[in-house]
Amino acid sequence: MITTPCQTISDTLGDLFSCTTMDNGFTRIRTPYLYPDGEVIDLYYKVTSNNSFITDLGETIRWLYSQMVNDFLSPKQQQGIQDILLTHDVEQYRGTFMIRLRSDDSLADAITRLSQVALSVSNLWFLSKTRVISSLQDEIAELLRESRIKFEANEKLLGRSGRSWRVNFHTWHSDHSSLVQILSTGSKAAANTKANNVLAGWHDLSSLKVGSQALRFISLFDDTLDIWNMEIISQLEEFSDIAYWSDPEGFLEMLTRSDNMV
Repeated sequence: MITTPCQTISDTLGDLFSCTTMDNGFTRIRTPYLYPDGEVIDLYYKVTSNNSFITDLGETIRWLYSQMVNDFLSPKQQQGIQDILLTHDVEQYRGTFMIRLRSDDSLADAITRLSQVALSVSNLWFLSKTRVISSLQDEIAELLRESRIKFEANEKLLGRSGRSWRVNFHTWHSDHSSLVQILSTGSKAAANTKANNVLAGWHDLSSLKVGSQALRFISLFDDTLDIWNMEIISQLEEFSDIAYWSDPEGFLEMLTRSDNMV
């Protein structure tokens, strides 16, 4: 009896993986893994007259480039890709990642290895993301020092749910204090994820906005790139004051003027 690739996947990997036969001769394998923005990682299996192979059809590299501000990867990211490929014994061919299967190779093992490569390579995006946010945070810290505003960076606060939230800045002024979260990303695809995380944090910390020691919440958008849409801004406006990095004076006023208190 001939066993189809889908039957093999079902028998060896279980229900978390599913597959569909495509018109171009590939079998699409839907994995349970996700790219950092929530997109599902798909792999593709094909049998030819000479061999069989499994590939991502270049989707991982395309995804990674779509998240970048610049049209190139940093040397650290490029080296990271090569290290990941070497670790999982996966080949790179013209922008695609692939594993050529011999007759005695395990399809399930190849799917698992290639899935891990796609997941690990996509996570290299955080090398760029972290650098962008860190650079902006340094600039904001310098602005606060020049303006003689006392602050603490990266403070952890406990929310009502019991979860800890790291806040970019906690500032103090003569009559009130503020919490500041930075929204900065070079990717429109990641903007919603970032905003939702800040929104969840403000909601969980909302008890800090009331009482004699009430804190002001400020969402500071890095608007140097056209990333943020009005829907995202409006959602955060329900829980926080909105500031823009293109208007540092307006941001400083929120930190120092009591008549701006909500």
